[in-house]
Amino acid sequence: MRVTTVFDPLRLGAVALDVMAVNRCDPAGVLERQAARLRRLLMEAQHGSTLYRERMQGFDPMQVPLSALPVVTRTELMQRFDEWVTDPELTLDKLRSFTVDSMCCGDAFMGKYMVWESSGSSGQPGIFVQDAHTMAVYDALEALRRHPPRPLAHWVDPLCLNERIAFVGATSGHFASYATMERLRQLNPWMAQTARSFSILQPVDALVAELNAFAPTMISTYPTAAALLADEAMMGSLKVNVREVWTGGENLSLLVRERVQQALGCAIRNSYGASEFLAMGWECGAGHLHLNADWVILEPVDEHYRPVPAGQASYTVLLTHLANTVQPLIRYDLGDQISLDSQPCTCGSPLPVIEVQGRQDEPLEMAGRHRQTVTLLPMALTTILEEQAGVFDFQLRQKDDRTLVLRLGSRGSEAAAAMARCREALESFAASQGVASIRVQEELDQPLLRGRSGKVCRVMAQQA
Repeated sequence: MRVTTVFDPLRLGAVALDVMAVNRCDPAGVLERQAARLRRLLMEAQHGSTLYRERMQGFDPMQVPLSALPVVTRTELMQRFDEWVTDPELTLDKLRSFTVDSMCCGDAFMGKYMVWESSGSSGQPGIFVQDAHTMAVYDALEALRRHPPRPLAHWVDPLCLNERIAFVGATSGHFASYATMERLRQLNPWMAQTARSFSILQPVDALVAELNAFAPTMISTYPTAAALLADEAMMGSLKVNVREVWTGGENLSLLVRERVQQALGCAIRNSYGASEFLAMGWECGAGHLHLNADWVILEPVDEHYRPVPAGQASYTVLLTHLANTVQPLIRYDLGDQISLDSQPCTCGSPLPVIEVQGRQDEPLEMAGRHRQTVTLLPMALTTILEEQAGVFDFQLRQKDDRTLVLRLGSRGSEAAAAMARCREALESFAASQGVASIRVQEELDQPLLRGRSGKVCRVMAQQA
């Protein structure tokens, strides 16, 4: 098989040795690596990026504290893309032309860059470029830090050659997870036969039929898609013998985790990543997410970009990517809500523990009983529907300040009963919050609205 993707085995070997060394060091060793890589990043950005040269004017990259540097947003960076990147041959027009063709997903752009696009869930679609060094970091972190739920099986078969791996997600564009799967299929001829991608945007019946025919032993997908597959398994439609499910890209609640494990009879492992940094966090044997702090810095901040203390959930988080000097990301507003744990994990890892709430769904501003505005938080609404109504595959959309539209992905004889439970739970919760009488409009047996990446925004505010 002719390999046309980005891969440098020498760089991968060097990074892998360092990743293994960190696994055995203490937190001070992690911080030393972080500091050295930050200085290198700042020097490269100031030297090679017109945008960062402007933003860092007057700062000494060898001395300036990270907190003194300005915050950047995706909108600003994408508007000045050609000035942002450090390779003048990279232009936004060329990259957009490349990503139009989904058939070349996983191929190397200009013979040396991996390219993927984001769906624009934050309001602005993005295009992200990785060179061989960055991909070596991702490869090493994924291979050496992800804790396997079946250690003995992975010790016997570390490359998963005896597994059949299904990625269930969006396959219509150069999205990070899909592009990564296609790249691995190019690098490993065996995986070209035993690993496949399945579109989450197709009808559920067609997706289930394809998975049944492929018979995967591992599934990699989003938590909302995993919940959908769990429902299909419980109804008897999905008939696969899955041993592991890997989730990422969205928040994985405890209830969804338990539902998937029960329905599919498998182990589940969660990870934390984004288009901006593919492998930010991994789940250890104790069930905690660890931040790969030797290669990425996350700053939990409030709405004014002020740091929040350990243990407190942030309003957003600022990302600094220590491996990518081609497309520098320094104090980039990622939009996720996270909290850092100040205590070491019982698993013994020197890497910090984080808790991730994920991208923010939208709060709903509803009419109160006394003509006031009442805000219903998306996390509360999600919890109510999951815990009280037992529904996990849904989308709640605000029509006006007195009307909610609830769309369920469920079907069959249980759908009407599930909708009734949801309506009762929503009406009771809204009343307890001081909301005036609300109407819940039903949308049954309809596909959930997804972005181009296949991800679901489960709570959506009224559009202006």
